[in-house]
Amino acid sequence: MKTIIKYLLITFLFAACKKSSFLDARPDQSLVVPSSLTDLQALLDNDRIMNGTNGLGVTPSLGEVACTDYYINEDDLYGFLSPLESNAYIWQNQVFNGEHIPDWNLPYKVIFYANTALEGLNNIPVNNSNQTAWNNVKGSALFYRAFMFWQLAQIFAPPYDSATAETDWGIPLRMKSDINEVIQRATVAATYQQIIDDLTKALPLLPDIPLYTTRPSKAAVHAMLSKVFLGIHNYKAAIEHANACLQLQSALIDYNSVDTTVAFPFNELNEETIFYTTAIYMTITVPNYAITDTTLYNSYEENDLRKKVFFSELSPGTRTFSGSYGKYALFSGIAADEMILTRAEGYARIGNTEAALYDLNSLLSKRYRTGTFIPYTATTATEALLLILKERRKELVMRGVRWTDLRRLNKEGIYTTELSKTVNAVTYFLPPNDPRYTYPIPDEVISFNPGMPQNNR
Repeated sequence: MKTIIKYLLITFLFAACKKSSFLDARPDQSLVVPSSLTDLQALLDNDRIMNGTNGLGVTPSLGEVACTDYYINEDDLYGFLSPLESNAYIWQNQVFNGEHIPDWNLPYKVIFYANTALEGLNNIPVNNSNQTAWNNVKGSALFYRAFMFWQLAQIFAPPYDSATAETDWGIPLRMKSDINEVIQRATVAATYQQIIDDLTKALPLLPDIPLYTTRPSKAAVHAMLSKVFLGIHNYKAAIEHANACLQLQSALIDYNSVDTTVAFPFNELNEETIFYTTAIYMTITVPNYAITDTTLYNSYEENDLRKKVFFSELSPGTRTFSGSYGKYALFSGIAADEMILTRAEGYARIGNTEAALYDLNSLLSKRYRTGTFIPYTATTATEALLLILKERRKELVMRGVRWTDLRRLNKEGIYTTELSKTVNAVTYFLPPNDPRYTYPIPDEVISFNPGMPQNNR
């Protein structure tokens, strides 16, 4: 792990950023340390590192690789894809083979930047003239750290279970930029508590709406808190924070206005975007290789415009997903549609069927051809919940959400499903609550930290 962090330090010292000459690469840059609020803000504004705008992404993709919203031709799977992608696709026990794992390294790189910014603030006294800028740096750094802790926990820690969270192993919570800091895994309970604590501290420090959606904001903090509380089954808190988020930012795209004739119909940083990130590039999930699952595609009604704007035809009978809010990259940030669905699910969970259906129907009215949508009805909250979960999968396809949803829903026994994939006449299965829903800690991390417990597979 120390080798990884040393690499991150070197990357940080030599990174370039158009927003500040501080980060311009120089041969003697190794002795330079950020020393002003402008420097620290520039560090966090390096959206190539912090948000994945460089085309390589930043949030983990291994969960999406393992989902069943798409399939890969067998020749492609064993032809040019990496062993990592092939192993993850069919849920092999042995996923890694000693290689560097971007899904681990890149989020921790963001955490390194965030910790560097937080430590830099210790040397900058706050006063009336710099209060707003100082607050924005601190709030942003706390948000980025929490956001990446959450992302890592969805891949490398088991799903939250209140009965075992105090003893289940979570992720290493790096709270310092010191490359010599001894790291160890926190519990799942401690991992989620740190995420909540960081977000709670960030909330009063940030503006309601960001200057750019690559920057954190109050809306983004509320959105993340809503996601976290949904993940730990605290539905009242999930509703509360989804409400607070949507009061600040609730714009939806009317899909009737989307051009369905272009290859990638959505603009990046569109009006639904609350916080923008993209997933780490994996060849296996990109258009032209990832073929949309037929059952998923057929679940969209003919007047459902998502059927047109989300998918494009590769050949007769085969389609690929091309409707990402990240355009060429897979969007993995937070948007208003997810918050509406999260609030709707929360309402259904606490028995408020009317409010749950209102949210669901409000969203879907923007997704169907004008005048064709027939609002959903339900006689019980459970019926409403099942409708919402079905639409959640269809709305948030290829956004890095499905893996987390499967993990949490399997724990509840409400929407459990056994996943399967057939390759070369061999069918592979992933039962609900299988240990393979948690990826192993990368080999190189264990090699540098031999006492660190490994995940069972």
